[in-house]
Amino acid sequence: MDTDAGAAGVDTEADTGAEPGAGGNEGAGEVRGAHHVQSLERGLAVIRAFDAGHRELTLSEVARGTGLTRAAARRFLLTLADLGYVRTDGKYFALTARVLELGYSYLSGMTLPGLAQPHLEALSAEVGESSSVAVLDGNDIVYVSRAGVARIMTVAINVGTRLPAHATSMGHVLLAGLPHAELTGYLEVARLIRHTPRTLTEPERLRAELAVVRGQGWALVDQELEQGLRSVAAPVRDRAGRVIAAVNLSTHASRTTVAEVRRDLVPPLLTAAGRIEADLALAPPGRVRRQR
Repeated sequence: MDTDAGAAGVDTEADTGAEPGAGGNEGAGEVRGAHHVQSLERGLAVIRAFDAGHRELTLSEVARGTGLTRAAARRFLLTLADLGYVRTDGKYFALTARVLELGYSYLSGMTLPGLAQPHLEALSAEVGESSSVAVLDGNDIVYVSRAGVARIMTVAINVGTRLPAHATSMGHVLLAGLPHAELTGYLEVARLIRHTPRTLTEPERLRAELAVVRGQGWALVDQELEQGLRSVAAPVRDRAGRVIAAVNLSTHASRTTVAEVRRDLVPPLLTAAGRIEADLALAPPGRVRRQR
């Protein structure tokens, strides 16, 4: 009998927010202010343990993934279950649809997704490929708007999906738009993981590529995140000319050559980015901010 859920178990550790044995994966090595609530940080880490590849987890798996003890992970999971954010069958835990409220609060406060959506749909209808808008969050891009087409891709993309900035076309656009000091800081701390043989994992090579992107005004990534996946992206700027988001088109290498991407996808993509910028210029100020 699996006892991972341990719903009837007795905790032997006090709920002090400083659980013995907690690995402290989040923010390891960072100096926290006196205001820092460690238990809140760890509760959020428990939620983030679930993703597209880990929709259901046992208590032990959550504990390993967050660096918490089993007793601490159990308390967080059962508290989240009490609040309706997690469900369990006694062995496995999974997030519920209620967690969408957390992301919706952010998205509903942004002008960008609503303004971009009709332009993405028109762009996808014009070229027959999926299009998206993403913003930079730490070392990742986060999708905030998307228009898909009826094609099967191995990478499942939805609003809220996070992908590594260094291996994506929108990531290249967003990194190229960073001030010099921020880009240097990113290159010093980011883990440039090799996802395919084409992934740029050397900081100086990536910096050189970003300089090209900055100069030409768009980025093309050819199978750096996944074999067979090509994408092209353009920046979306605010009134002050700062890059606050990126818009892209993605296609499969078997369907579209690099030359065809440049010829057939880049021009309509740049047009769509310009239209999104024009609508943003008419929107109330202060609703969309660069994430870094």
